[in-house]
Amino acid sequence: MIERLHRQVLEVMKLELDRLGMHDINNVQALMLFNIGEAEISVGELMSRGYYLGSNVSYNVKKMIEYGYLSHERSVHDRRSIRVRLTRKGRTLRDQLDGMYQRHLQRLGQNRITDADLQLVAATLRGLERFWRDLATLTDRDD
Repeated sequence: MIERLHRQVLEVMKLELDRLGMHDINNVQALMLFNIGEAEISVGELMSRGYYLGSNVSYNVKKMIEYGYLSHERSVHDRRSIRVRLTRKGRTLRDQLDGMYQRHLQRLGQNRITDADLQLVAATLRGLERFWRDLATLTDRDD
């Protein structure tokens, strides 16, 4: 179910990019850009968040830099690490995507999905994540 929802979010993202006439960025890249937000983050941190299974994070970051959505620089503390942040173009797209999400939130109420419903789902998913993380830790110790 979670995988299907993720694919659906990517499809909605693609439709929004098409509506905006943006053809130099794909839906996975746009989702990455949205999740970077106002932060400055290393490519490794972005990969470890795990939102992008099945995609090549380094390739997508390189493309977003190439098309002007991200800027990058080597970390002062670890020269092997590259840190990225949104450019003005990236922030503009992020704001447009945030507008899309705000429109979606307004429509959720019309579908009788409340804020309390969403909070319950989020709490349940966090609990499931903890359960699987703890289970993996226990399994590692059993070996």
